[in-house]
Amino acid sequence: MGRGRAPCCAKVGLNRGSWTPQEDMRLIAYIQKHGHSNWRALPKQAGLLRCGKSCRLRWINYLRPDLKRGSFTAEEEETIIRLHGLLGNKWSKIAACLPGRTDNEIKNVWNTHLKKKVAPREKQKLARRTRTTARRAATPARPPLPPRLGVSSTTTHC
Repeated sequence: MGRGRAPCCAKVGLNRGSWTPQEDMRLIAYIQKHGHSNWRALPKQAGLLRCGKSCRLRWINYLRPDLKRGSFTAEEEETIIRLHGLLGNKWSKIAACLPGRTDNEIKNVWNTHLKKKVAPREKQKLARRTRTTARRAATPARPPLPPRLGVSSTTTHC
């Protein structure tokens, strides 16, 4: 029987739930002074009764100084739609192309707003493909084009 990864902490005697402003300030001050090279050791060193994973997620998703706040721009939404079409639900890869946005908030925006916008477009594309397929079936087949050289299907360009 496989054990998997060890839990990040015993979770005994640690704070759970919402972070207080005092905890936020303590985490920010510690990271500004010492950085965040070891998330497991950080809570004790910073004097926080939290586990390392909680500190890491709080920093990455809420406290980082380079985070963008507020609504997504139309350009950001179009980027998400385009990259989701290429990559699917690879939220961290999509987030890498949108500086200041987290993978979690991108996923949430997709699921609450953008997926609904894309659905009507996909129906239109499907209808066009169906008409094109019917036309192609009525015409003689052409030989396939040779593959394009120097193009990688795994490279993502933002």
